[in-house]
Amino acid sequence: MIGKTVLVTGAAKRVGRAIARELHAAGANIMIHHRSAQAAAEAMVCEFNALRPNSALCQQADLLDISALGMLVETAVTYFGRLDALVNNASSFYATPLGTIDLLAWDDLVGSNLKAPLFLTQAAAPHLKAAQGAVVNITDIHAERPLAGYPLYCMAKAGLLGLTRALAIELAPEVRVNAVAPGPILWPEDSVFDSEMQDRIVAHTLLKRPGSPQDIARAVRFLLADAAYVTGQVVNVDGGRTAHL
Repeated sequence: MIGKTVLVTGAAKRVGRAIARELHAAGANIMIHHRSAQAAAEAMVCEFNALRPNSALCQQADLLDISALGMLVETAVTYFGRLDALVNNASSFYATPLGTIDLLAWDDLVGSNLKAPLFLTQAAAPHLKAAQGAVVNITDIHAERPLAGYPLYCMAKAGLLGLTRALAIELAPEVRVNAVAPGPILWPEDSVFDSEMQDRIVAHTLLKRPGSPQDIARAVRFLLADAAYVTGQVVNVDGGRTAHL
């Protein structure tokens, strides 16, 4: 990854933050995208640049504004001189029980989880092709095994999984496109899963413990740096939960 440039969406917090740290530690330059976490993003830039000067930059963008995506890509290319990889990590997640779904939820969940990755990858494609680069999409194990009460989110992630395979075809042979599907890694910030539900979910994993953001970050690093003959695939990082769902 030394000397390569990676754009990570939603990189200022949670799993995105771990991905950015893992890739920077591997030698990559990081374009840190954020929507509203300006302070956290700027702190990461300072941290990364203190370790390796001019190795990080942050940029605010609302991924639901498709017109802003091209500028996000061009900012990275202008600053670093190249774009080698894209990690579509940014995501919205909340329940939408059938009967409560409205267009606002549709635009947000489908927009962040499916529409934005498509149009951002499209904007980045010429640069990724020139660099013989790669894309990693962060999907979800519930893309293939839906979670009750979350039909819209699961549908959007299922679309992203399908998009991963479709883009692997469209961008071959120059660009590899894969996905990482997390299981129980970080609980939602709104505590929608109470402790009893968390215990049930963890008990259903083969490893009997939750994972960490670093588990996802290491899988992303593998797909970007060490998986030269892998494309169109999804790696479930879920402690074995999907083995018997």
